[in-house]
Amino acid sequence: MSASPSLRDPATPLWYGAVVLRWVTLCFALGAVLVHLDGYVRPLLAWAAFGCMVVWTCVTSIGYTRAWGRAPWFVIVDVLVTCGIMLTSPFVLSDVQYAELAPLVTTVWAAVPPLTAGVRFGAVGGVVAGLVMTVCTAVARMEINLDVARDGVLLTASGLLLGVTATTARRSQEALARAMRTEAATAERERLARSIHDSVLQVLARVRRRGSELGGEAAELARLAGEQEIALRALVTTEPPGTSENDTADLRSALQLLSTSRVQIAAPAGEVTMPSQVVDELVAAAKEALSNVDKHAGPSAKAWILLEDLGEEIVLTIRDDGPGIPSGRLEQALAEGHLGVAKSIRGRVAELGGTCTLETAPGEGTEWELRVPRPRPGRRAR
Repeated sequence: MSASPSLRDPATPLWYGAVVLRWVTLCFALGAVLVHLDGYVRPLLAWAAFGCMVVWTCVTSIGYTRAWGRAPWFVIVDVLVTCGIMLTSPFVLSDVQYAELAPLVTTVWAAVPPLTAGVRFGAVGGVVAGLVMTVCTAVARMEINLDVARDGVLLTASGLLLGVTATTARRSQEALARAMRTEAATAERERLARSIHDSVLQVLARVRRRGSELGGEAAELARLAGEQEIALRALVTTEPPGTSENDTADLRSALQLLSTSRVQIAAPAGEVTMPSQVVDELVAAAKEALSNVDKHAGPSAKAWILLEDLGEEIVLTIRDDGPGIPSGRLEQALAEGHLGVAKSIRGRVAELGGTCTLETAPGEGTEWELRVPRPRPGRRAR
């Protein structure tokens, strides 16, 4: 069964408030019609316009309390219908009433559509709806005066205020939902970590210790068991690096999964959120650098990965204690068709708009420094 609109939309109280306000302003409009009825040029048209207001108030009251009535098209129709009823005023009001600045047929009933537009579309939608109502007010008044300007300010300001309120409520709900998901995932990881520690990790630790004591081929098994123990511990203690609803991922968590007995990870304590595409490319570049360590530095070489979040820029450093790269070796590998460094590391970083620096010398190890700019909010990485 689908959730009710009140559970899906945190701005539901604002929708209900708009419904109540519409009925209150409708009662005010009725009083205005009764007071000025004798001065109207076409009283029957005034009553017909008020009848349309009653019918549309009933329709919007039903719609705004349900999910289908909060669709963009319905809110736009609400603005257009209200403008259409307002534009009957020149055919109803007399010249004397215009001279006395008598209220239009809709009076304050016309102030509700900018509010609902702000709730549905945000601040920009509320302001646009307020401006549309202001133009219609000027047309219905057949002039632009201080009263029209005052009404326009109130209409646009109310739409802006409700739009900001609705947007803030939705963002707060999203932040709360993310926090609850993170808390639930953390609790589940802790439960799994306790269960695995009492079974698999203890067995791997025992195999590692016993294999080291026996030596020979058992020592090799002990080394492999130790690597798997470290990898498993990192897996159960690191937050899953999956993408979120806005297509972002935590680079820190993704890199933590590369930790082994020979690879150590140093990263900030908090999340390093980046677009998922950027995270995938940086992790792939780090894996290629570690693969080169395995191929060329020997089984005893160790590697270190340092992640730095500088705000506007992300710096990823991969360093090893291997023999280093001889001068001219990379150019020779590229000429021979080996594209690991050129494409998997430098190519990936270049595609992300970053820079890649290599420092190496025979006997001094190798250090890659990858600098990638943090994409601005609302812009996707290339």
